[in-house]
Amino acid sequence: MGTYKYPAEFRADAVALVRSLDHPVSQSAKELGVNHETLRQWVKAADAADAAGGRGASSPAAAADPAKDAEIARLRRQVRELEMERDIMRKAAKYFATETNW
Repeated sequence: MGTYKYPAEFRADAVALVRSLDHPVSQSAKELGVNHETLRQWVKAADAADAAGGRGASSPAAAADPAKDAEIARLRRQVRELEMERDIMRKAAKYFATETNW
């Protein structure tokens, strides 16, 4: 089974939801459709970031993350598209190479 990268904004909202509600992390995870261990790790990482001096969403590096994430996602889509085009061209070349051998 593959992994799925959740957007930083979704992760931050999920952590805020867990912190604001009184019910367990597992129940919040079920409501959000996220694995409970994944959500627990997000909360743990957010707690560690807060304890490290509050360098959470207020730092310039964290503010640039959504832009970087969007750029990385765009580039990954482009790479997948180019790889697919390359594979199609290889298959076509192989097909036509076997067709012309008399």
